[in-house]
Amino acid sequence: MRNENTKNKQNPNPGDELNQALDEASLAADNAAADAEVSRLTADLQELRQTLMRRQADFENYRKRIEKERAEDQKRATARLVEGLIPVIDGFEHALAAHREAEYETYRRGFELIYKQLVDHLTRLGVERIDPTGKPFDPNLHQAMERRETADYEDGTVVQVFQPGYLFHGRVLRPAMVGVATQPAAASKNVVH
Repeated sequence: MRNENTKNKQNPNPGDELNQALDEASLAADNAAADAEVSRLTADLQELRQTLMRRQADFENYRKRIEKERAEDQKRATARLVEGLIPVIDGFEHALAAHREAEYETYRRGFELIYKQLVDHLTRLGVERIDPTGKPFDPNLHQAMERRETADYEDGTVVQVFQPGYLFHGRVLRPAMVGVATQPAAASKNVVH
């Protein structure tokens, strides 16, 4: 019997080797399938992370765009209000300029106080007054109402402001209406008869 056991140990059953090979092949196939599944799940996870990051970036961009649009809408609404108040400022300036007599002094001080409060409030809102006297004419900020021949100023210099202009956060609400200097025309030496 010993010989048979020794024989069995030396020559294992060919079916056992086949079963072991099949088990190893099956295990390798299972491992390969599991590795493939892990790879697929990892790829899906990466894709989902990328999608999430894109969506978060899209949402952040959307939020910023909406905030910017709200701010612009608010500026436009304020600009419309300011445009309506500019004629009121003009009226105050005309009223203050009209009555310089002593009997109107109290009346004038009241108007000056109201005028100052209005101008200060508009300045806090972002309104700037355009006062171009002595500066070069700029068609983006000024509207030329007349040309004045003068040798006292350089050609194209604003010499008179008929009506001040106003800016709101850098945007022109109303251009300044101005008179612009031009050099006197030289008398023609050749007279045509």
